[in-house]
Amino acid sequence: MSASKPRLRLSVLDQSPVIAGHHARDALAATVELAQAAEALGYTRYWCAEHHGLRGVCNPAPEVMLARLGSVTKRIRLGSGGVMLPYYSPFKVAEQFRMLEGLFPGRIDLGVGRAPGGDMRTAQAVAMGQYNRGDQFEEQVRDLSWLFRGELPPGHIAEGVVLQPEIDTRPQLWVLGSSDFGGALAARLGLRFAFAHFINPHVGHAVAQQYRRDFEAGYDEQPYSAAAIFVICADTEAEAAELERAVDLRRLQMAYGVNAPIPSLAQAAQHELSERDRLIVERERPRTICGTPEQVAQRMLALRDHFLADELVVLSVAASYAARLRTYELLAQAFDLSGE
Repeated sequence: MSASKPRLRLSVLDQSPVIAGHHARDALAATVELAQAAEALGYTRYWCAEHHGLRGVCNPAPEVMLARLGSVTKRIRLGSGGVMLPYYSPFKVAEQFRMLEGLFPGRIDLGVGRAPGGDMRTAQAVAMGQYNRGDQFEEQVRDLSWLFRGELPPGHIAEGVVLQPEIDTRPQLWVLGSSDFGGALAARLGLRFAFAHFINPHVGHAVAQQYRRDFEAGYDEQPYSAAAIFVICADTEAEAAELERAVDLRRLQMAYGVNAPIPSLAQAAQHELSERDRLIVERERPRTICGTPEQVAQRMLALRDHFLADELVVLSVAASYAARLRTYELLAQAFDLSGE
């Protein structure tokens, strides 16, 4: 490794974005291509997010996509970032991810969250009117931990039921969160924890530090944490600024409840910001790290240290698939992920 380049463990979070002028099939194909590129570039893991009812992202079933990605990669870890657990039976989720672990041994992560991954009307449609809003999340996560370890307590509904496939390895289990709830839960159950800085950029460092202080050995013996961050990296400051304007427009759409594909550069250039728009953009920009490789790397290292994070998980949603790929290429070069 070059002595002049900092050491940092990096991973990928992919939402399978649908960019204006493209179709969902394009987005899904781009996810497969990016996963292969991430492996070649030296990233540690590749996570797929779960969303429902949103025209800007198109992966409602990470477990299906992970099977596809496993078939076209060899080494990179693959996981969910995350499965929205309140929709599902923990037993069924355990089966799905045991199946993936059986197919791709030692490479599978199960990250779970309690958010709906869409609006509440959509959430109730997905859950047939039984969406529990995360009220049972702690119980569900505990069940997953017990199921994977084969340590169900007496009287549990799944006691004595064979969890298939019967294999001798288990997925890594992560709690994902954007508040102190997830960190506290992960610490109590002895689980890995990832904080969504790209959702909440203001309190994550305190949550992550508290997680380390409160960690009790459980599913894992030692604490392990990641910060999930939104990054746009470009070869020049001018290009980075242009790409950030498209991100700004996307955030405006979300703030105004506009369900639309990811804006293109042309759409961003044509949009004139109102005073209200400018206030929203100013409020939302702390969620993004944007700039040249040198600028971005400096901020990422500072954030890693602030979070006491073992790794950073990078989400990049850009105005073109080529620009998104370029972000990951430039970061791999900046941190010498190839180890050359």
